[in-house]
Amino acid sequence: MGNAEANPNPSLAISRRTLLRGTGLALGGTALVDGTADAHPPGVPGPGSPVRPIPVPEQVPAAQGLFQVPGARLWYWDTGGPGEPVVLLHALSGSGESWPYQQPYLARAGYRVIGYSRRGYANSPVQDPNDPRTGIEDLHDLVDFLGIGRFHVVGVAGGGWYAMDYALNHPDRLHSLVIGACVLQVQEQDYQDMVERLRSPEVDALPIHFRELGPSYRAIDPDGVARWLDIQHRAGPNGIVQPRATSLNWAVIERLTVPTLLLWGDADPHTSPPVQRLLAGHFRRVSTVVANECGHNVHWERSDVVNPVLLNFFRANRH
Repeated sequence: MGNAEANPNPSLAISRRTLLRGTGLALGGTALVDGTADAHPPGVPGPGSPVRPIPVPEQVPAAQGLFQVPGARLWYWDTGGPGEPVVLLHALSGSGESWPYQQPYLARAGYRVIGYSRRGYANSPVQDPNDPRTGIEDLHDLVDFLGIGRFHVVGVAGGGWYAMDYALNHPDRLHSLVIGACVLQVQEQDYQDMVERLRSPEVDALPIHFRELGPSYRAIDPDGVARWLDIQHRAGPNGIVQPRATSLNWAVIERLTVPTLLLWGDADPHTSPPVQRLLAGHFRRVSTVVANECGHNVHWERSDVVNPVLLNFFRANRH
């Protein structure tokens, strides 16, 4: 289970109770330890461990297509329907295929769920590598093409860069903003110093699944690791890290008014809890959830935590 740490301003934050109410998880006794709620459903391997293999659920049928943007074609999928739209932005190590746990869960809860691969990632060929555009220009064109007005946006890791950038430049188009396990590259010395202390050439040299997936997940679910690697390999080596429209500092973040949820894992080597707590302290309307025994890919490793928290957050921020 996760822990929702509310912003000190109670009039702006969404509380732990709001986020976690009605998740449907079998808690069987929940203890808050160092800001982490440890859920132990029956049958979980290992005493006190919340981690268990989670089978990929059957996907909801979704339309697929290629959308032309200047210099590239973007592969997207869309479950359709009249529900509030949710747009999912993948990590640098993933693609539009990285959401098999969220697609059916949110669609069956009544949401219109959309994912896509950014330029050069799986099924999104680049036609002009010299014109990357900003990531939010492509996103804005895509949602307009799909006829979407306001929507919820979820970005994990590198996808969080573009989710945040979009929220700053088009706040009127968003119901809510969710950022999972993303450093955000804030141009502030205290933040950069903390992030730099976590980096090392030895960690960067590890195989990608060691860097991106937590040790508990790798120990418990080898099939899940293989599925994740398969998606990562298909994402391809040609993904473009697109520029952002807005450089971040504390003053920029502090003017954001979009309701924001920050998610991360307590075993994430890149965005550890102290990094995210420092970051969260500069959002005006923020809630945080820490998934325990979880690495960098929080949406993949702990969908049992993330999915119900997303659902409750979206419901609390419907318009």
